Amino acid sequence: MAEDDEGQRKPGGIAPAEPILASELVKYAEGAIVSRTLVDREQGTLTVFAFDAGQGLSEHTTPFDAHVLGLDGEADLVIGGQTVPVCAGQMVLMPADVPHAVKARTQFKMMLVMIRA
Repeated sequence: MAEDDEGQRKPGGIAPAEPILASELVKYAEGAIVSRTLVDREQGTLTVFAFDAGQGLSEHTTPFDAHVLGLDGEADLVIGGQTVPVCAGQMVLMPADVPHAVKARTQFKMMLVMIRA
């Protein structure tokens, strides 16, 4: 975990009390998926992802609810067999124990929030 000039902890390298553009926390890479974990604690995680167009995460389940916030571009989430389009500014709940997948239609960035408690 990074520290600021006063030795204070900065989760994911983000300085406290400074506004940032969430869409700039992770960069696109050609033909790839890039992720950056901002918070990883027993109670939950906060991760940002950048998907190149056509990239995705295969179907899987998690034992906790996952909240997706679109930051840039467009993707299809498949949740329990239903395709749910998502774009920048939209938020979607992927319920615990329900199979879900992500497929980027364009370059797509998202923030994933998972609460374990």
